[in-house]
Amino acid sequence: MTNLRFDAVAEASHKKPVEVISPVERPSEYFGKKVFNRAKMYKYLPADVYQKLVDVIDNGATLDRSIADAVAKGMKQWADENGVTHYTHWFQPLTEGTAEKHDSFIEHDGKGGMIEEFSGKLLVQQEPDASSFPSGGIRSTFEARGYSAWDPTSPVFIMDDTLCIPTIFISYTGEALDYKAPLLRALHSVNVAATNVCHYFYPDVKKVVSNLGWEQEYFLVDEDLYSARPDLILTGRTLMGHESAKNQQMDDHYFGTIPERVQAFMKDLEIEALELGIPVKTRHNEVAPNQFECAPIFEETNLAVDHNMLLMSLMKKVAHKHGFEVLLHEKPFDGINGSGKHNNWSLSTDTGILLHGPGKTREDNLRFVVFIVETLMGVYKHNGLLKASIMDAGNAHRLGANEAPPAIISSFLGKTVSDVLKHIMKADKDALVIQGKEGVQIDIPEIPDIMRDNTDRNRTSPFAFTGNRFEFRAVGSSANCASAQIVLNTAVAEALTNFKTRVDELIAKGEDKFAAILSVVKEDIKTCAPIHFDGNGYSDEWVAEAEKRGLDTEKSTPVIFDRYLDEDSVKMFESMNVMKRNELEARNEVKWETYTKKLQIEARVLGDLSINHIIPVATHYQAMLTKDVENLIAIYGAEKGKKLSERIMSIIEQISERTGIIEKDVEDMVNARKVANKIVDAREKAVKYHDTVETFFQPIRYQIDKLELVVADELWTLPKYRELLFIR
Repeated sequence: MTNLRFDAVAEASHKKPVEVISPVERPSEYFGKKVFNRAKMYKYLPADVYQKLVDVIDNGATLDRSIADAVAKGMKQWADENGVTHYTHWFQPLTEGTAEKHDSFIEHDGKGGMIEEFSGKLLVQQEPDASSFPSGGIRSTFEARGYSAWDPTSPVFIMDDTLCIPTIFISYTGEALDYKAPLLRALHSVNVAATNVCHYFYPDVKKVVSNLGWEQEYFLVDEDLYSARPDLILTGRTLMGHESAKNQQMDDHYFGTIPERVQAFMKDLEIEALELGIPVKTRHNEVAPNQFECAPIFEETNLAVDHNMLLMSLMKKVAHKHGFEVLLHEKPFDGINGSGKHNNWSLSTDTGILLHGPGKTREDNLRFVVFIVETLMGVYKHNGLLKASIMDAGNAHRLGANEAPPAIISSFLGKTVSDVLKHIMKADKDALVIQGKEGVQIDIPEIPDIMRDNTDRNRTSPFAFTGNRFEFRAVGSSANCASAQIVLNTAVAEALTNFKTRVDELIAKGEDKFAAILSVVKEDIKTCAPIHFDGNGYSDEWVAEAEKRGLDTEKSTPVIFDRYLDEDSVKMFESMNVMKRNELEARNEVKWETYTKKLQIEARVLGDLSINHIIPVATHYQAMLTKDVENLIAIYGAEKGKKLSERIMSIIEQISERTGIIEKDVEDMVNARKVANKIVDAREKAVKYHDTVETFFQPIRYQIDKLELVVADELWTLPKYRELLFIR
């Protein structure tokens, strides 16, 4: 039998790192080289146009379309100087990826020739085919019109020979068909609500910005080995494969020396990312073998989301230059850690970070407490919705697997903040004195004292406070960060709006402002107490305790999506002007359909590999062993031959038993899929796939993984974990 696996392994073992020639400039000198940033706006735009555009970006002023032609002209001049020949509206449809249609600058000149032009009309608006993207029924096939519209708050950039214009994507009738439109609305709502509350403490605050710093985890595998794994190619994860004898149990990969080939990839990636204005700062080995992480300096949330989507595309392109394939699936390998995308979220003003404490005065500390507590109020009230925002078929494999946060949303605050909230509830006179950082004596003369933060970390907490921000650790590695950020910022906006309404009511009744604030804060501390949990989120006791507290403990992904259509959710989104009911219904249709299609593909791939790869290989080996038994009997006679072949017979019997189980389970899985496929309702079909079809995956895999251990190595066609997981 021809075995492509060995060819792939041999090819991968000879990979050499691509030589990366670092640019002469320092990173700070080429940062944003391919971005139409403020410096380039100032250079290429008329002064009055520049001021109007900056006013739009900084202050949310309405875009004056009369300046569009001048902006387009300046962008075109810059693009020409950089060899650009095409432009595209770059947007984020409900596919979890990005979309772009490239058009060249050429137009007829009216004299039989061509000229290059780029007008304000082309900059501001385009018309993609809305029926060709997931819309949840908002647009039918015969209703194709949709619009992409320029988002001036996210800078234009160059990829290869194309000018990329970040845009929103909406239907002909105005509904959002993407992630960016509702994200921008959510950011506006939290800006308004948080600014209004800020004015209790700082009347001069002009706006509040939501900040995001994502941490992107990913796996690298040799592209030759990847190409020999149909399951990786078609589903993004291995549907079978016995764990390697050595994986992550030695704890020797995390923060270890970065392999030479990977280092070369990382350098190349960082250079291209920095040129595109993505402020990547951190790189390191992650816990699992072949798993790595990169992270940027925090940015405004809208830009940070765009940069993360751009980086994921960039990673794949750069990886191919180095003979790698990037895996962004949340659980590409069984038995080792999966990949997440921690979202470090905070709120800040032109005067500072609202979640930063301690302050210099009791007033500062009260501000800190207000924003901490109202964030918790939003998370508590919509904990099920927040979980729904990060759930999909991939992340369901990762959450709650003792490697990532559990699929129950709770918040870790740490001892210092927890004590402050307790003191406030007891009306302690020192309630608003928050302990600052203190030195930790480590008794090594050469090492200075370490300044200890006022909170420890809890890696089992999905939403942990880490000093001046909350870290939402449950987001999946392949996800668009916008999904979680839409819900989080909208929930906090609603909580802050409600907080201000109640405080104003007390003030109107004659109560002192700060007494009124403290009174409402105390109410909310008590209300949101169930979301506060500083213990071990992996324990069975916590699941039972969470149920008692009324937190959402649902585990079925398609059922979790129901939270988007809860009346409290619909009311929140509509009252904050983020999404309407029909938009939410449409998005859920997309979520259910996407979930079903992913499981459908996995089931088909698993069945195909089982019947056309695994069973033929196993039975071929079985035939070889049968021949060995016949030879032993022929040589030694029936009695001695049978005795000598007992071990071989045991393997033959095991192969027969396991292949029989696989055939039966695959047949039953196919029949379950046929039943589910007849269901018309998207939710009902998704639930059916979860409850019936997916239940066959692990039993089939178990039998295949056991066969991998007994079938001769030279016959096994699929690259094994020990080959996939250790870059050479």
